[in-house]
Amino acid sequence: MNREEAKELLYKYVTGERYRHHSLQVEAIMRKLAGVLEPENVELWGIAGLLHDLDEESCDWVNNPPVHGPTSMEILKKEGFGDEALYNAILAHNPANGHKAQTTLEYAILAADPMSGFIAAVAKIYPDKKVASVKAKSVMKRFKEDRFAQGASRPYMLTITKTGMKLEDFIQLSLDALVEIADEVGL
Repeated sequence: MNREEAKELLYKYVTGERYRHHSLQVEAIMRKLAGVLEPENVELWGIAGLLHDLDEESCDWVNNPPVHGPTSMEILKKEGFGDEALYNAILAHNPANGHKAQTTLEYAILAADPMSGFIAAVAKIYPDKKVASVKAKSVMKRFKEDRFAQGASRPYMLTITKTGMKLEDFIQLSLDALVEIADEVGL
């Protein structure tokens, strides 16, 4: 199980550029988180981030949220890719499927998924629309505004605290991760 194989799978099942970019963003955040929380598992955490929405275009998750996650797991098993830790992380990023986060990896992916989009939304209100211009203080201010980026679940982002990391540190780490890949994902 390596990143190149995971990226090939992502590109096989996810064709939309927006979804691919989102997956790369979550991967970047997950790799940074692993570097702090589980340095021995950076590859697994990155792959979990990269493949967390593998079923984005393969199932009707909008009308049937519980299928999002289990469908990815089915795809991965069919492709002979992954293990239980990866499957459980992918399931945990969508509690609607019944799998509740229980491990550090699972809490991290539950938090990283909405954080990627939240930071992208903050960047869009800056004059240059670049994530490199965004400051952690601005993200935190917007986090407290319930009407801003309503689709990004604050409770899910706050699950990062179950790993022992403070929200403020998570925001900064996520910003740093996204700045590193900004050119690749249009941020």
